Amino acid sequence: MESDLKQISGEVGLAIRRPEALVTFWQGVEGRRFNVMIAVLLANAVFGTAAYGVTMQMHRGAVGMIEGGFWTTLSAGLAWAIALPALYIVNSALGSKVSLRACILAASVTVCFGAWAMLASVPINWFFTLALPHAAARWAINVIVFSGVGICMTDVFLRSLLALDPESSREFGFVWVCLLAAIGTELFVLFGVFNF
Repeated sequence: MESDLKQISGEVGLAIRRPEALVTFWQGVEGRRFNVMIAVLLANAVFGTAAYGVTMQMHRGAVGMIEGGFWTTLSAGLAWAIALPALYIVNSALGSKVSLRACILAASVTVCFGAWAMLASVPINWFFTLALPHAAARWAINVIVFSGVGICMTDVFLRSLLALDPESSREFGFVWVCLLAAIGTELFVLFGVFNF
């Protein structure tokens, strides 16, 4: 088990560099190794999202930073969990041969990629939070970062779906990402993630 975890953890870099190769390889893996891979991808997603959420609320002190990490991660996780069933159900209705496991894999690779992109954006957010200590500036910087990461995640997700089923419709994948963004935005507003 420990060697599997070590090997799988090493493959997270592949989710960032070549997500299509990762989903193509792992779609045929069964059982415990697959479950461990999904858990590792999601753990990375939680870490990256929480780290970015912490920097979003630096201006509120230590307690605000912890709350920011928690609410950002909870909002993103709930958005993913709420939108995921629609991905499989509508994909199946459109005739796609992508299994539920493969849908979960593609979505997990995408959120892991997005979380690492958020983690890479921490210095940007940190710099501008300190350089421009105004609520409007913090809001604008975070909207730009979230939008940029969202565009990159859309690309990764569509490429992953295409690798899993070359004959599938890219339009639905794009619509699903828009659904995920809409749900995520609503949850971010509900939980006050963008309250500066």
